[in-house]
Amino acid sequence: MRARLAALMVALPLAALAVEPGEELKDPVLEARARILSRDIRCLVCQNQSIDDSNAPLARDLRLIVRERLVAGDTDDGIIQYLVARYGDFVRLQPPMKPATYALWFGPAAILAIGVAGILIFFARRRRRIEVPAPLSAEERGRLDRILADQAGEERR
Repeated sequence: MRARLAALMVALPLAALAVEPGEELKDPVLEARARILSRDIRCLVCQNQSIDDSNAPLARDLRLIVRERLVAGDTDDGIIQYLVARYGDFVRLQPPMKPATYALWFGPAAILAIGVAGILIFFARRRRRIEVPAPLSAEERGRLDRILADQAGEERR
């Protein structure tokens, strides 16, 4: 019984695929190309999902545009360029390396490096602030011994 339940829990999400039956193309070759393209196009609503995985209305519209352009005879690159011209490089899950997208490529690493450098500087400065006092001179040592002896004498009384 548990095995059946586990199998059902694993298989159930597969039934909720984002591509609706009405969207699928009759030509299996074009449908396969549409699926491959849809995996590389970002859902502009969900941000970190492809339009192939997203159930958002805009993702559905983008899937339909991809399929319409495929039926019209556009190449894969032509479809990507059409979407980039309309929505910008952000529509691609893997934006191209160019000056306008350097922040997308290097931003996370730069933020991490700045954070690590900040932590290292914090601990380095903290270590410098801890000063080890100089050892007591003979005169100071004698004075301390007298004070401790006086206190010990007062406690005995």
